[in-house]
Amino acid sequence: MKYKYNGVLLVLGLLAAAHPAQALKIGDPIVDTEVKMKNVDGKMLTLKGLAGEKGTLVIFSCNHCPFVLGWQDTMVGIGNTYQKKGVGVVFINSNNPDTAGDTFEAMQEMAKTHKYNFPYVVDATSNVARNFGASKTPDVFLFDAEGKLVYKGAVGEGSQTPKEGGEAYLKNALDALLAGNPVPKTETKAVGCSIKFR
Repeated sequence: MKYKYNGVLLVLGLLAAAHPAQALKIGDPIVDTEVKMKNVDGKMLTLKGLAGEKGTLVIFSCNHCPFVLGWQDTMVGIGNTYQKKGVGVVFINSNNPDTAGDTFEAMQEMAKTHKYNFPYVVDATSNVARNFGASKTPDVFLFDAEGKLVYKGAVGEGSQTPKEGGEAYLKNALDALLAGNPVPKTETKAVGCSIKFR
């Protein structure tokens, strides 16, 4: 009986570790700002150090997910464009590197091939994803200049690829943020592959 009870506790513990107790809500402050994460250039970076003067964009991503690949050009275009406008941008890979295609070397190749002009870092414990409440790749979190969450969810309207003529949720949120206006749609449903938590 004791072994059965311990087994139940172990399963419950593993479930709790795999899923966040509570996801960040709109208006919540950014978390895990001091956690050091390895960038594709080998440097150790923190969200605090990457914060932009006008806001911070965090996208949980990976190398192999069909949804990430389908949205890659859009995400990189947004990242490269808005980084120049004073928004700190970082892509975070929280997947277990044993997952096919999610090694550090594959991350380096992804960043090089798609011309990332912003950091792409490793969440070595998956705890950053857990503490954000991220569950998909891609999963978007946009914070204002004070580090408060103003948008979370999908990059834009669509599924595995952008919908032609669909609403550009993230771009609209960024434009509103930079203009000093309220974000028109603060939350959408992230659509993608499940994060392969460590």
